[in-house]
Amino acid sequence: MIRYTLICDNAHEFESWFASSASFDEQAKRGFVTCPICNSAKVERAVMAPAVARTDRGPRPAEPAPEAAAPAPAPAPSPAPQPAALMGEKELAFRAMLTALHEHVAANAEPVGKRFAEEALKIHHGETENRAIYGEASAEDAQMLHEEGVEFLPLPRLPEGRN
Repeated sequence: MIRYTLICDNAHEFESWFASSASFDEQAKRGFVTCPICNSAKVERAVMAPAVARTDRGPRPAEPAPEAAAPAPAPAPSPAPQPAALMGEKELAFRAMLTALHEHVAANAEPVGKRFAEEALKIHHGETENRAIYGEASAEDAQMLHEEGVEFLPLPRLPEGRN
């Protein structure tokens, strides 16, 4: 794997990993490498100083451990691998539609947060005014709403970054 420092045509710098130099070239040519700040696909490799190990020196002496130092904390466990996909034009268009759906819901519905299931039931049973709402629901809440006959739409999460 190769880590490149990249720069877009708006001078935003960011880093990304690629399997090879050819992989970067192919992805950049197809417009798959975009700036996470402005979404520009005009991206180039920035000038980088390579990290090269010196062989003309012997190994460095180990630094003495400070006396009565606390033991180093154990490293945090790595997060579980997540599914990933390299997006083509259709997938990018689908992502744009999902983004538009999220923006539409946020602009036209009332946010109720973790009270979503409770509010949806009240609306369904006529205990409160009929209105569009959005919020969070556990899998158990979603199952219960489904069994009650409440019509709702789970919104897929959007990726945080653009790469």
